[in-house]
Amino acid sequence: MRTLTAQMSSDGGPWRLYVVLYGETEWPTFRWERSGPVPTGAERRAVLDVLGYEVAPGAAWSWSEDSRDPADDATATILIAAVGVRPRGAVTA
Repeated sequence: MRTLTAQMSSDGGPWRLYVVLYGETEWPTFRWERSGPVPTGAERRAVLDVLGYEVAPGAAWSWSEDSRDPADDATATILIAAVGVRPRGAVTA
């Protein structure tokens, strides 16, 4: 079973969690209607479950940052978290 990537991001506004599906125009997405605090691990797992996914065995969330204009360090920072996921109930060989 191939592992997919789920990402969660915020630019200071509401947090969004989505599963990256290459070649697709629509990705499974959830948006929290709050800008803080950062959604907990339990909240993220619950959302992934609703979207039909689960964190892949051994996977852990990693964090990075970006900005709308990387050449200008005065622009707002976008926080991005990522984790490997698989369809819920998938069996590995």
